[in-house]
Formats: sequence, C-alpha cells, structure tokens
Amino acid sequence: MRLKRLHIRYYPPGIFLDYEKGGELRTKSIDLLDLTPETDVNELVSNIRAAEPLITSSCVEQVKILIHKLQDKIGQKDDRMFYSFRVLHAHILPLTNVAFNKSGSRFITGSYDRTCKIWDTASGEELYTLQGHKNVVYAIAFNNPYGDKVATGSFDKTCKLWSAETGKCFYTFRGHMAEIVCLAFNPQSTFVATGSMDTTAKLWDVESGEEACTLAGHFAEVISLAFNTTGDRLVTGSFDHSAILWDVPSGRKVYILAGHRGEISCVQFNWDCSLIATASLDKTCKVWDVDSGQCLATLLGHSDEILDVCFNYSGQLIATASADEEISKVCFNPQGRRILTASVDKTARVWCASTGASLQVLEGHADEIFSCAFNYEGDTIITGSKDNTCRIWH
Repeated sequence: MRLKRLHIRYYPPGIFLDYEKGGELRTKSIDLLDLTPETDVNELVSNIRAAEPLITSSCVEQVKILIHKLQDKIGQKDDRMFYSFRVLHAHILPLTNVAFNKSGSRFITGSYDRTCKIWDTASGEELYTLQGHKNVVYAIAFNNPYGDKVATGSFDKTCKLWSAETGKCFYTFRGHMAEIVCLAFNPQSTFVATGSMDTTAKLWDVESGEEACTLAGHFAEVISLAFNTTGDRLVTGSFDHSAILWDVPSGRKVYILAGHRGEISCVQFNWDCSLIATASLDKTCKVWDVDSGQCLATLLGHSDEILDVCFNYSGQLIATASADEEISKVCFNPQGRRILTASVDKTARVWCASTGASLQVLEGHADEIFSCAFNYEGDTIITGSKDNTCRIWH
C-alpha cells in the first residue's frame, strides 16, 4: 500500500487515521469503546498495531499520547454545576442556531438578521460578522475537528463557505431551488452537504467550490442530514417520511429507510457507523442497521412529535426530545454521562443519563430556548434563545 501523509486524530470514543492513497483522502476509525482509565495502553497499542498496518513504529508514541488523552477524558468527573458566565445580545433578530468549534474556544450564531457571527467564548467578544446572505441564516457549522472554516445555509437558497480565521467568504454555493435548512461538513473537511426544501441534498467540494453531486431521491423537503464517522456515507431525512442512506464517493443511493408514518425531524449515525437513528413527527424513533438497511427497533413512549435524537459517544444510549414535554433539542456531554435539553419553557436542563434525574435547571432566558451544546471538554454550555441572546454557562 503506497501512502502519503498519515494524520492521526482522536475523538471519543476512538481515533481516526486520515491518509492519502492514489490521490484520494481516506479515513479509517479505530474503535476504543472498551477503553477505561485502567486499560494498559502499551498492551492496547500492541493489539492495534497487530490489526492495523497503518500504525507503524514511527507513530506509536503519538497513538499512545492520544489514548492517554482519551483515558483522561473518560475519567473526568461530571459533578460540576454550571453558572451563567456571560449573556451576549448577539443579533437584532432571533437566533436560529449555535455551534462550537471542537476546542470550544469559539462559537457561531445564525440569525433571522441574515448574518452569522463568530464569537470568542472566553471573552464574549464578537470576532467577525459574516454578511452576504439575502435571507435568514438557518443552518451553520464549523468544519470540526479543524475549525478553520464555517458553512452557512440560508433561506436565500445558497450556502456560503467562510474562513473562521479572517471572516472572508471563500465561495457561494448556488444550485438549490429552495431554502437550505440543514448542512454538515464531512470529517475530512473536503465536502459540505446541504439539504433543502427543494427535496434534494447536494455535495459541494470545499477545495474548488464546485458542486460535486446532487442527491435526488426524496419526494419532499430534506430537513436533516449527517455524515458517518469516516465520511463515506451520508444519511438524509425528509418530510416524505423516509430517510435515505447514500454512498458519498459515488453519490448513489444505498438504502431507503422506510417505515415512519410521519415526517422525519432528525437523523444521526452512531460513532462506529453501524446504526442510524431517525426521529419522526409520528412520535417514534427508529434504529436502523447500516449494513442491511433493516429497522432493528422502534422506540415508543412519547405522546407527541419527536424533534431531536442523539447517540452518546459510545453508541450505547439514545436520547430523544419531544414536544410532549416542550423539549426541542437534546445532546450528551462528551463523557456520555450527562444530557442537556433545551425547552420552550425558557430553560435548559442538565440530566443524569444513568438515572434520568434532573441535576440542574439553567434559568435566565426570557423566551424559548431552541439550541444548546456542550463544548468538547464538557465544561462549557451554550444556549440560544428566541429572546435574541445566547448565554455561555461555565
């Protein structure tokens, strides 16, 4: 195997190997779901080397360092309380979304005022205002884990690619025939995927700024999408009650995930790329096998629409957010032991994932909270509200 440029990075619960072969950037993931603070790192690395030829003697020490970092993260205690650290009057019109970069040093906000803003988390200083869209900036994302680019999707039917370091617009991606409502970078940061009310998703080349392909197959709005961990698969969820699994390199349809009786609101992969979760307005969540496209389970229990779904980082737990208790957003902390929810009742809450107990209520917003996120360390929370502010909790 002739390789150029091996790059190793980590993200709970595993490490990634980014390498170039035959002129193409590829990614392998090494599953460390069974890692504990007590795991013998030398023995583990020996086992990894035996199974993975990309891990040569020259990079063993780097792998050991990354695994020790993962052990430290797994061993971190989750008993901290969060306090309102800063209130940012971010936009003149309501916010649409908030998102951290990987380190949590910066975050972005999208708004009905047609802009996206980049903020410094520690100081609360506005670093850049990304202006140029002609309608609501609805979908936003950093190209994590790198964090040097931002993508914005707008009701003006375009997606823009920006430098997170200078605020400069690299490209405007044009081609959708209706509002863009969801987007994501692949893990290698070589593609941006956009989903639109025009029933399609598109892949855009980050390097050239050109459209790579159009993913056509849905019969209604594409409302959610997600790449898998290695970036070779994309799942899209639609108001046509289905999700579609796509092969990214070829742009071909792999499986149609059909079975919901209502619109899909959210789609997610688990970390090892074996499962997909779909949340639906039919009050259920379904879990699908990626290899076969078969539905493995239907999660019942909610009495109203399910609006969000997420896996914890080990892929062993699923959390769902529903309108039956006015919850619109849910996410796990990086350690997977705490759950954060955003609610119409103007509060966010921190919950214990193992007992379901409410540990803390984050109060202070004057209107509905629609977006929330942990930073990578799990020691900072950001919330976005219809009161036009976002709050940093530390």
